[in-house]
Amino acid sequence: MRATYIYGAGDVRVITAPDPKLIQGTDAIVRITRACVCGSDLHPFHSMPDDADARPIGHEFIGVVEETGQDVSTLAVGDFVIAPFAYSDGTCEFCLEGLQTSCIHGGYWGNGEITGGQAEAVRVPYADGTLVTVQGTVDESQYAGLLTLSDVYATGWHAAYKARVAPGQTVTVIGDGAVGLLAVLSAKQMGADRIILMGRHKSRTDLGIQFGATDVVAERGEEGIEKVRGLTGGTGSHAVLEAVGFMPAYEQALGVVRAGGVISRVGVPQYEEAPVGRRSLFGKNVTLTGGVAPARAYIEQLLPAVLDGTVNPGLVFDQTVKLEQTPDGYTAMDERTALKVMVDPT
Repeated sequence: MRATYIYGAGDVRVITAPDPKLIQGTDAIVRITRACVCGSDLHPFHSMPDDADARPIGHEFIGVVEETGQDVSTLAVGDFVIAPFAYSDGTCEFCLEGLQTSCIHGGYWGNGEITGGQAEAVRVPYADGTLVTVQGTVDESQYAGLLTLSDVYATGWHAAYKARVAPGQTVTVIGDGAVGLLAVLSAKQMGADRIILMGRHKSRTDLGIQFGATDVVAERGEEGIEKVRGLTGGTGSHAVLEAVGFMPAYEQALGVVRAGGVISRVGVPQYEEAPVGRRSLFGKNVTLTGGVAPARAYIEQLLPAVLDGTVNPGLVFDQTVKLEQTPDGYTAMDERTALKVMVDPT
């Protein structure tokens, strides 16, 4: 089959790789109908060492079950499924607590013998615990919305959920990428009264307004902090959803959160040390939360509104490429000529 591999910084290739085969009785083979490039894929695209081993890449996909192992009981050949960005057994103590990304037997696509999601097919370990079946006929027009449930919509939801967003609150979202925009949508769904989106790209912030943002702040740093504080009467936001992952975004979050508020980080942190002391968090009783989103825990909850059109998270996709053009998709997202690129391997 054809699959996407990363060889080093800026070096993404589509190569011929072995077809996935069942290994364990709990496995399934999924023929991918759509995948995509994630903002987090750009981190190795920027920084992977040249001497590192090439590896498969991609962790968001939807598709059709092509084959199942003898121990798979909840899936059948022909089922249309959504794969969260991490696989999990669904039975360990962490899975039962809704934290599938910490599954004792789980892992991530593109590691070890597991193919990445930007490919024609994938072997899915623990298929019963990992995959979510979409009932009924799935129209191609629904692919984009369903694909967001694999990661970016679930991650935006996780940001708002961990921040305990509630009706009547003011929420600031830092970052106008796909996750940030879907954090706006999630905060709106949870009843936030005012949603301030911090972002500089008008085409993206316009989509944020469509998703529910009431204000847009294009300024960064101290100027951006002062602008948000001005919008909130000087007190700051009840919840800050940080969807970038770089230190300046965290520093902005510290500057705009109100006393007693919550900072929820879902942008993958590109730093190990950050202010958490008396002046930054402790003295203001600020809670710091967030983390890797257990997408599997949220998919079934979010799915109905996507299927019936109540929400349209698939609007974050503004470019589609065939599998062979996946490297072009990385370039487009890296150069910010695309918000989020869908990959069509069919």
